[in-house]
Amino acid sequence: MKVAHLLRKYDPAEWGGTETAVLRLLSGLRQHGIGAAVHAPRLAAEPLQDPLRDAGFAVRRYDAVVPVWGIPDEVRRQMVAVGGNLVSFELLSALWREPGLSVVHSHALGRLGGIGLTVARRRKLPFVVTIHGGCYDLPASVSRDMNPPRAQGIEWGKVVGWAVRSRQMLDEADVIFTCNPREAEKIRERHPRQRVRVQPHGVDAARYQQDHRAAARLAFPWLEGARTLLVLGRLDTVKNPGWVVERMTEMLARDPQAELVLAGACTEQAYGEGLKRRVRELGLEDRVRITGGLPAGDPRLIGLIQSARAMVLPSVSETFGLVILEAWAAGTPILASRTSGAMALIESGVNGVLFDLTRPLAFVEAAQKAMHDESWRAPVIAAGRRKVEAEYDTTVIAGQVKQVYEELIAERHPLRHTA
Repeated sequence: MKVAHLLRKYDPAEWGGTETAVLRLLSGLRQHGIGAAVHAPRLAAEPLQDPLRDAGFAVRRYDAVVPVWGIPDEVRRQMVAVGGNLVSFELLSALWREPGLSVVHSHALGRLGGIGLTVARRRKLPFVVTIHGGCYDLPASVSRDMNPPRAQGIEWGKVVGWAVRSRQMLDEADVIFTCNPREAEKIRERHPRQRVRVQPHGVDAARYQQDHRAAARLAFPWLEGARTLLVLGRLDTVKNPGWVVERMTEMLARDPQAELVLAGACTEQAYGEGLKRRVRELGLEDRVRITGGLPAGDPRLIGLIQSARAMVLPSVSETFGLVILEAWAAGTPILASRTSGAMALIESGVNGVLFDLTRPLAFVEAAQKAMHDESWRAPVIAAGRRKVEAEYDTTVIAGQVKQVYEELIAERHPLRHTA
């Protein structure tokens, strides 16, 4: 079996949760004997490091554009980075010529997903779509940021979207995967005839249990002797790391040895610059460390998680929360804001902590407990580790996806021999 996986964006320099989830899925599927061809937009320059390519997966790059004339380059770059509804004529041709395909699996919505659907139908192949960043389960503010009104520019992509039936993609997909029960419920309300599967992401639990602290200390000498609070994720409005920065003055009043580490690529330039400026304003340059993005599975990254006294996921919106699984596997307590993804995973007080962004003092108290109270930490760490090993190991998750592929292929097989 060979599956084409379609990505809306794949830039190793801006690695995030979607890319990690796809890499782990492909690795797990390979253990089940399933091959993959990844189709992703072409970059201005070939990346020196490419985790998918380095893991042995074929990455086929296609030209993609923001279908709007007359917008500034900065606006165009932001639309490519987050949420832009791209168009690619080369993808249509590449998928049509991809040999030996059994399934088309889109990790993109919009016009690129519609192109995948169009080719799959013409080739009489199953079409599967995974919703990663949320579709209907999004706060209004996040939805507006992803689809901002344009005061300038001429949109020419609508005719392409009509041709590839991008608006009908979810109605016509053979299966819709989502990692979030609440998102699944909302999809079923709007697309009642569709098969919707709650399919969580996975993690290689054994890899996160190997001790990588030495690699992290070698890369980041300031870890030695520090009590770190780690935020792992993109530097942008949705991931919301600045909220934790604002809590650090109170954290330091209670624990002068505390340090905050922000590990993730900056995908929103204005936000990243504002974050650094705020750190300087608060006089926290020696207490807030920004590492930049690190490749998935990098020993330095795993070592950072293992070294942290606690991890924080302060997102405004999170449909899953892959870092929760990573914290569980690495044996690090996790504190997460009350997003639908975190609430579906964490039983507060048992395998982590759920907190409200509107109650910062309660968060500070919970973080202090997670960092210092060993009688609380030990059972919470053990509960998280048991859950991730039993329910979220990569091989287990990939086996479930493989079963869906096989069912769809069996259903579609007669169609490939008609007309």
